[in-house]
Amino acid sequence: MVWTVASVIYSKVGAQIAPLVLNLAKGAIAIVLTLGTAIALGAIDADRGVWVADLDRLAVGSLLLSGAIGIGVGDTAFFRSLNALDPRRALLLQTLAPPLSALLAIAVLRETLSPRAWFGIVLTMLGIAWAIAERVGVSPADRQGARRGILWGAISALAQATGAILSRGALAETAIDPLVSSLLRLCAGMLVLLAWLSCGDAPREPLRERRTRQSLLELTSPRLFGAIAIAAFLGTYLGIWLQQMSLKFAPAGIAQTLSATSPLFAIALARLMGERVTARATLGAIVALFGVTLLLTAG
Repeated sequence: MVWTVASVIYSKVGAQIAPLVLNLAKGAIAIVLTLGTAIALGAIDADRGVWVADLDRLAVGSLLLSGAIGIGVGDTAFFRSLNALDPRRALLLQTLAPPLSALLAIAVLRETLSPRAWFGIVLTMLGIAWAIAERVGVSPADRQGARRGILWGAISALAQATGAILSRGALAETAIDPLVSSLLRLCAGMLVLLAWLSCGDAPREPLRERRTRQSLLELTSPRLFGAIAIAAFLGTYLGIWLQQMSLKFAPAGIAQTLSATSPLFAIALARLMGERVTARATLGAIVALFGVTLLLTAG
């Protein structure tokens, strides 16, 4: 729910802020909030200094890689998707994450799936395709932008699925606190974003470089920064902390399935905001979520 509300805010500010800069800003805010909470709750002892050395190295490596992929790549791709699609359809694409998690588990963890689980995967993909393929009086340019949004959304879902599997492996096998894992993932994601920001705006890309500089200047606006701070508090600070707690105490597929209910909240928010929600979009979301349910209830 908090990620859905944050996504609506991000979709509004995304027209003014480049996706990379937006991801960097919300990550920095979330790191400050997470670090402060971890110290306040005793998950990190501020007097001990270096605390990562006390943790399992393999788990730390998995969490850092999870953050680099899931936050650094996944969130940036999601923001690019939001720029081309409405929040409802951008979130709907995230329902790809649970079946992708299952497929990755087969490849990486050598897990097997029952016929019912495979049917759930197919049903999920059909529901998503049905909902996002509708045309409601859009121009060719809009359709081209929508295709780009769908591509970025698919990349985001794959990155989120990969990050979830890496987090689940680290959290389930160790006593690492979800707050600490959240902080590690956020820091890794920020490093990727900083590297991306420094390398991505090469001289041969003057338009992108100008937009990045303009986005950094826009962050000085109290109103815009306030909106980003609220979204970062909800979607990044609370969202990632809650996700890590879920991944620690529940299988990755179940945690991802609950995250995949975002389209239902998005549809409800769209109605409250007076937007037109077609029957096809609603049914597509329901079919996709039913497919995810089948996947997770399969033996």
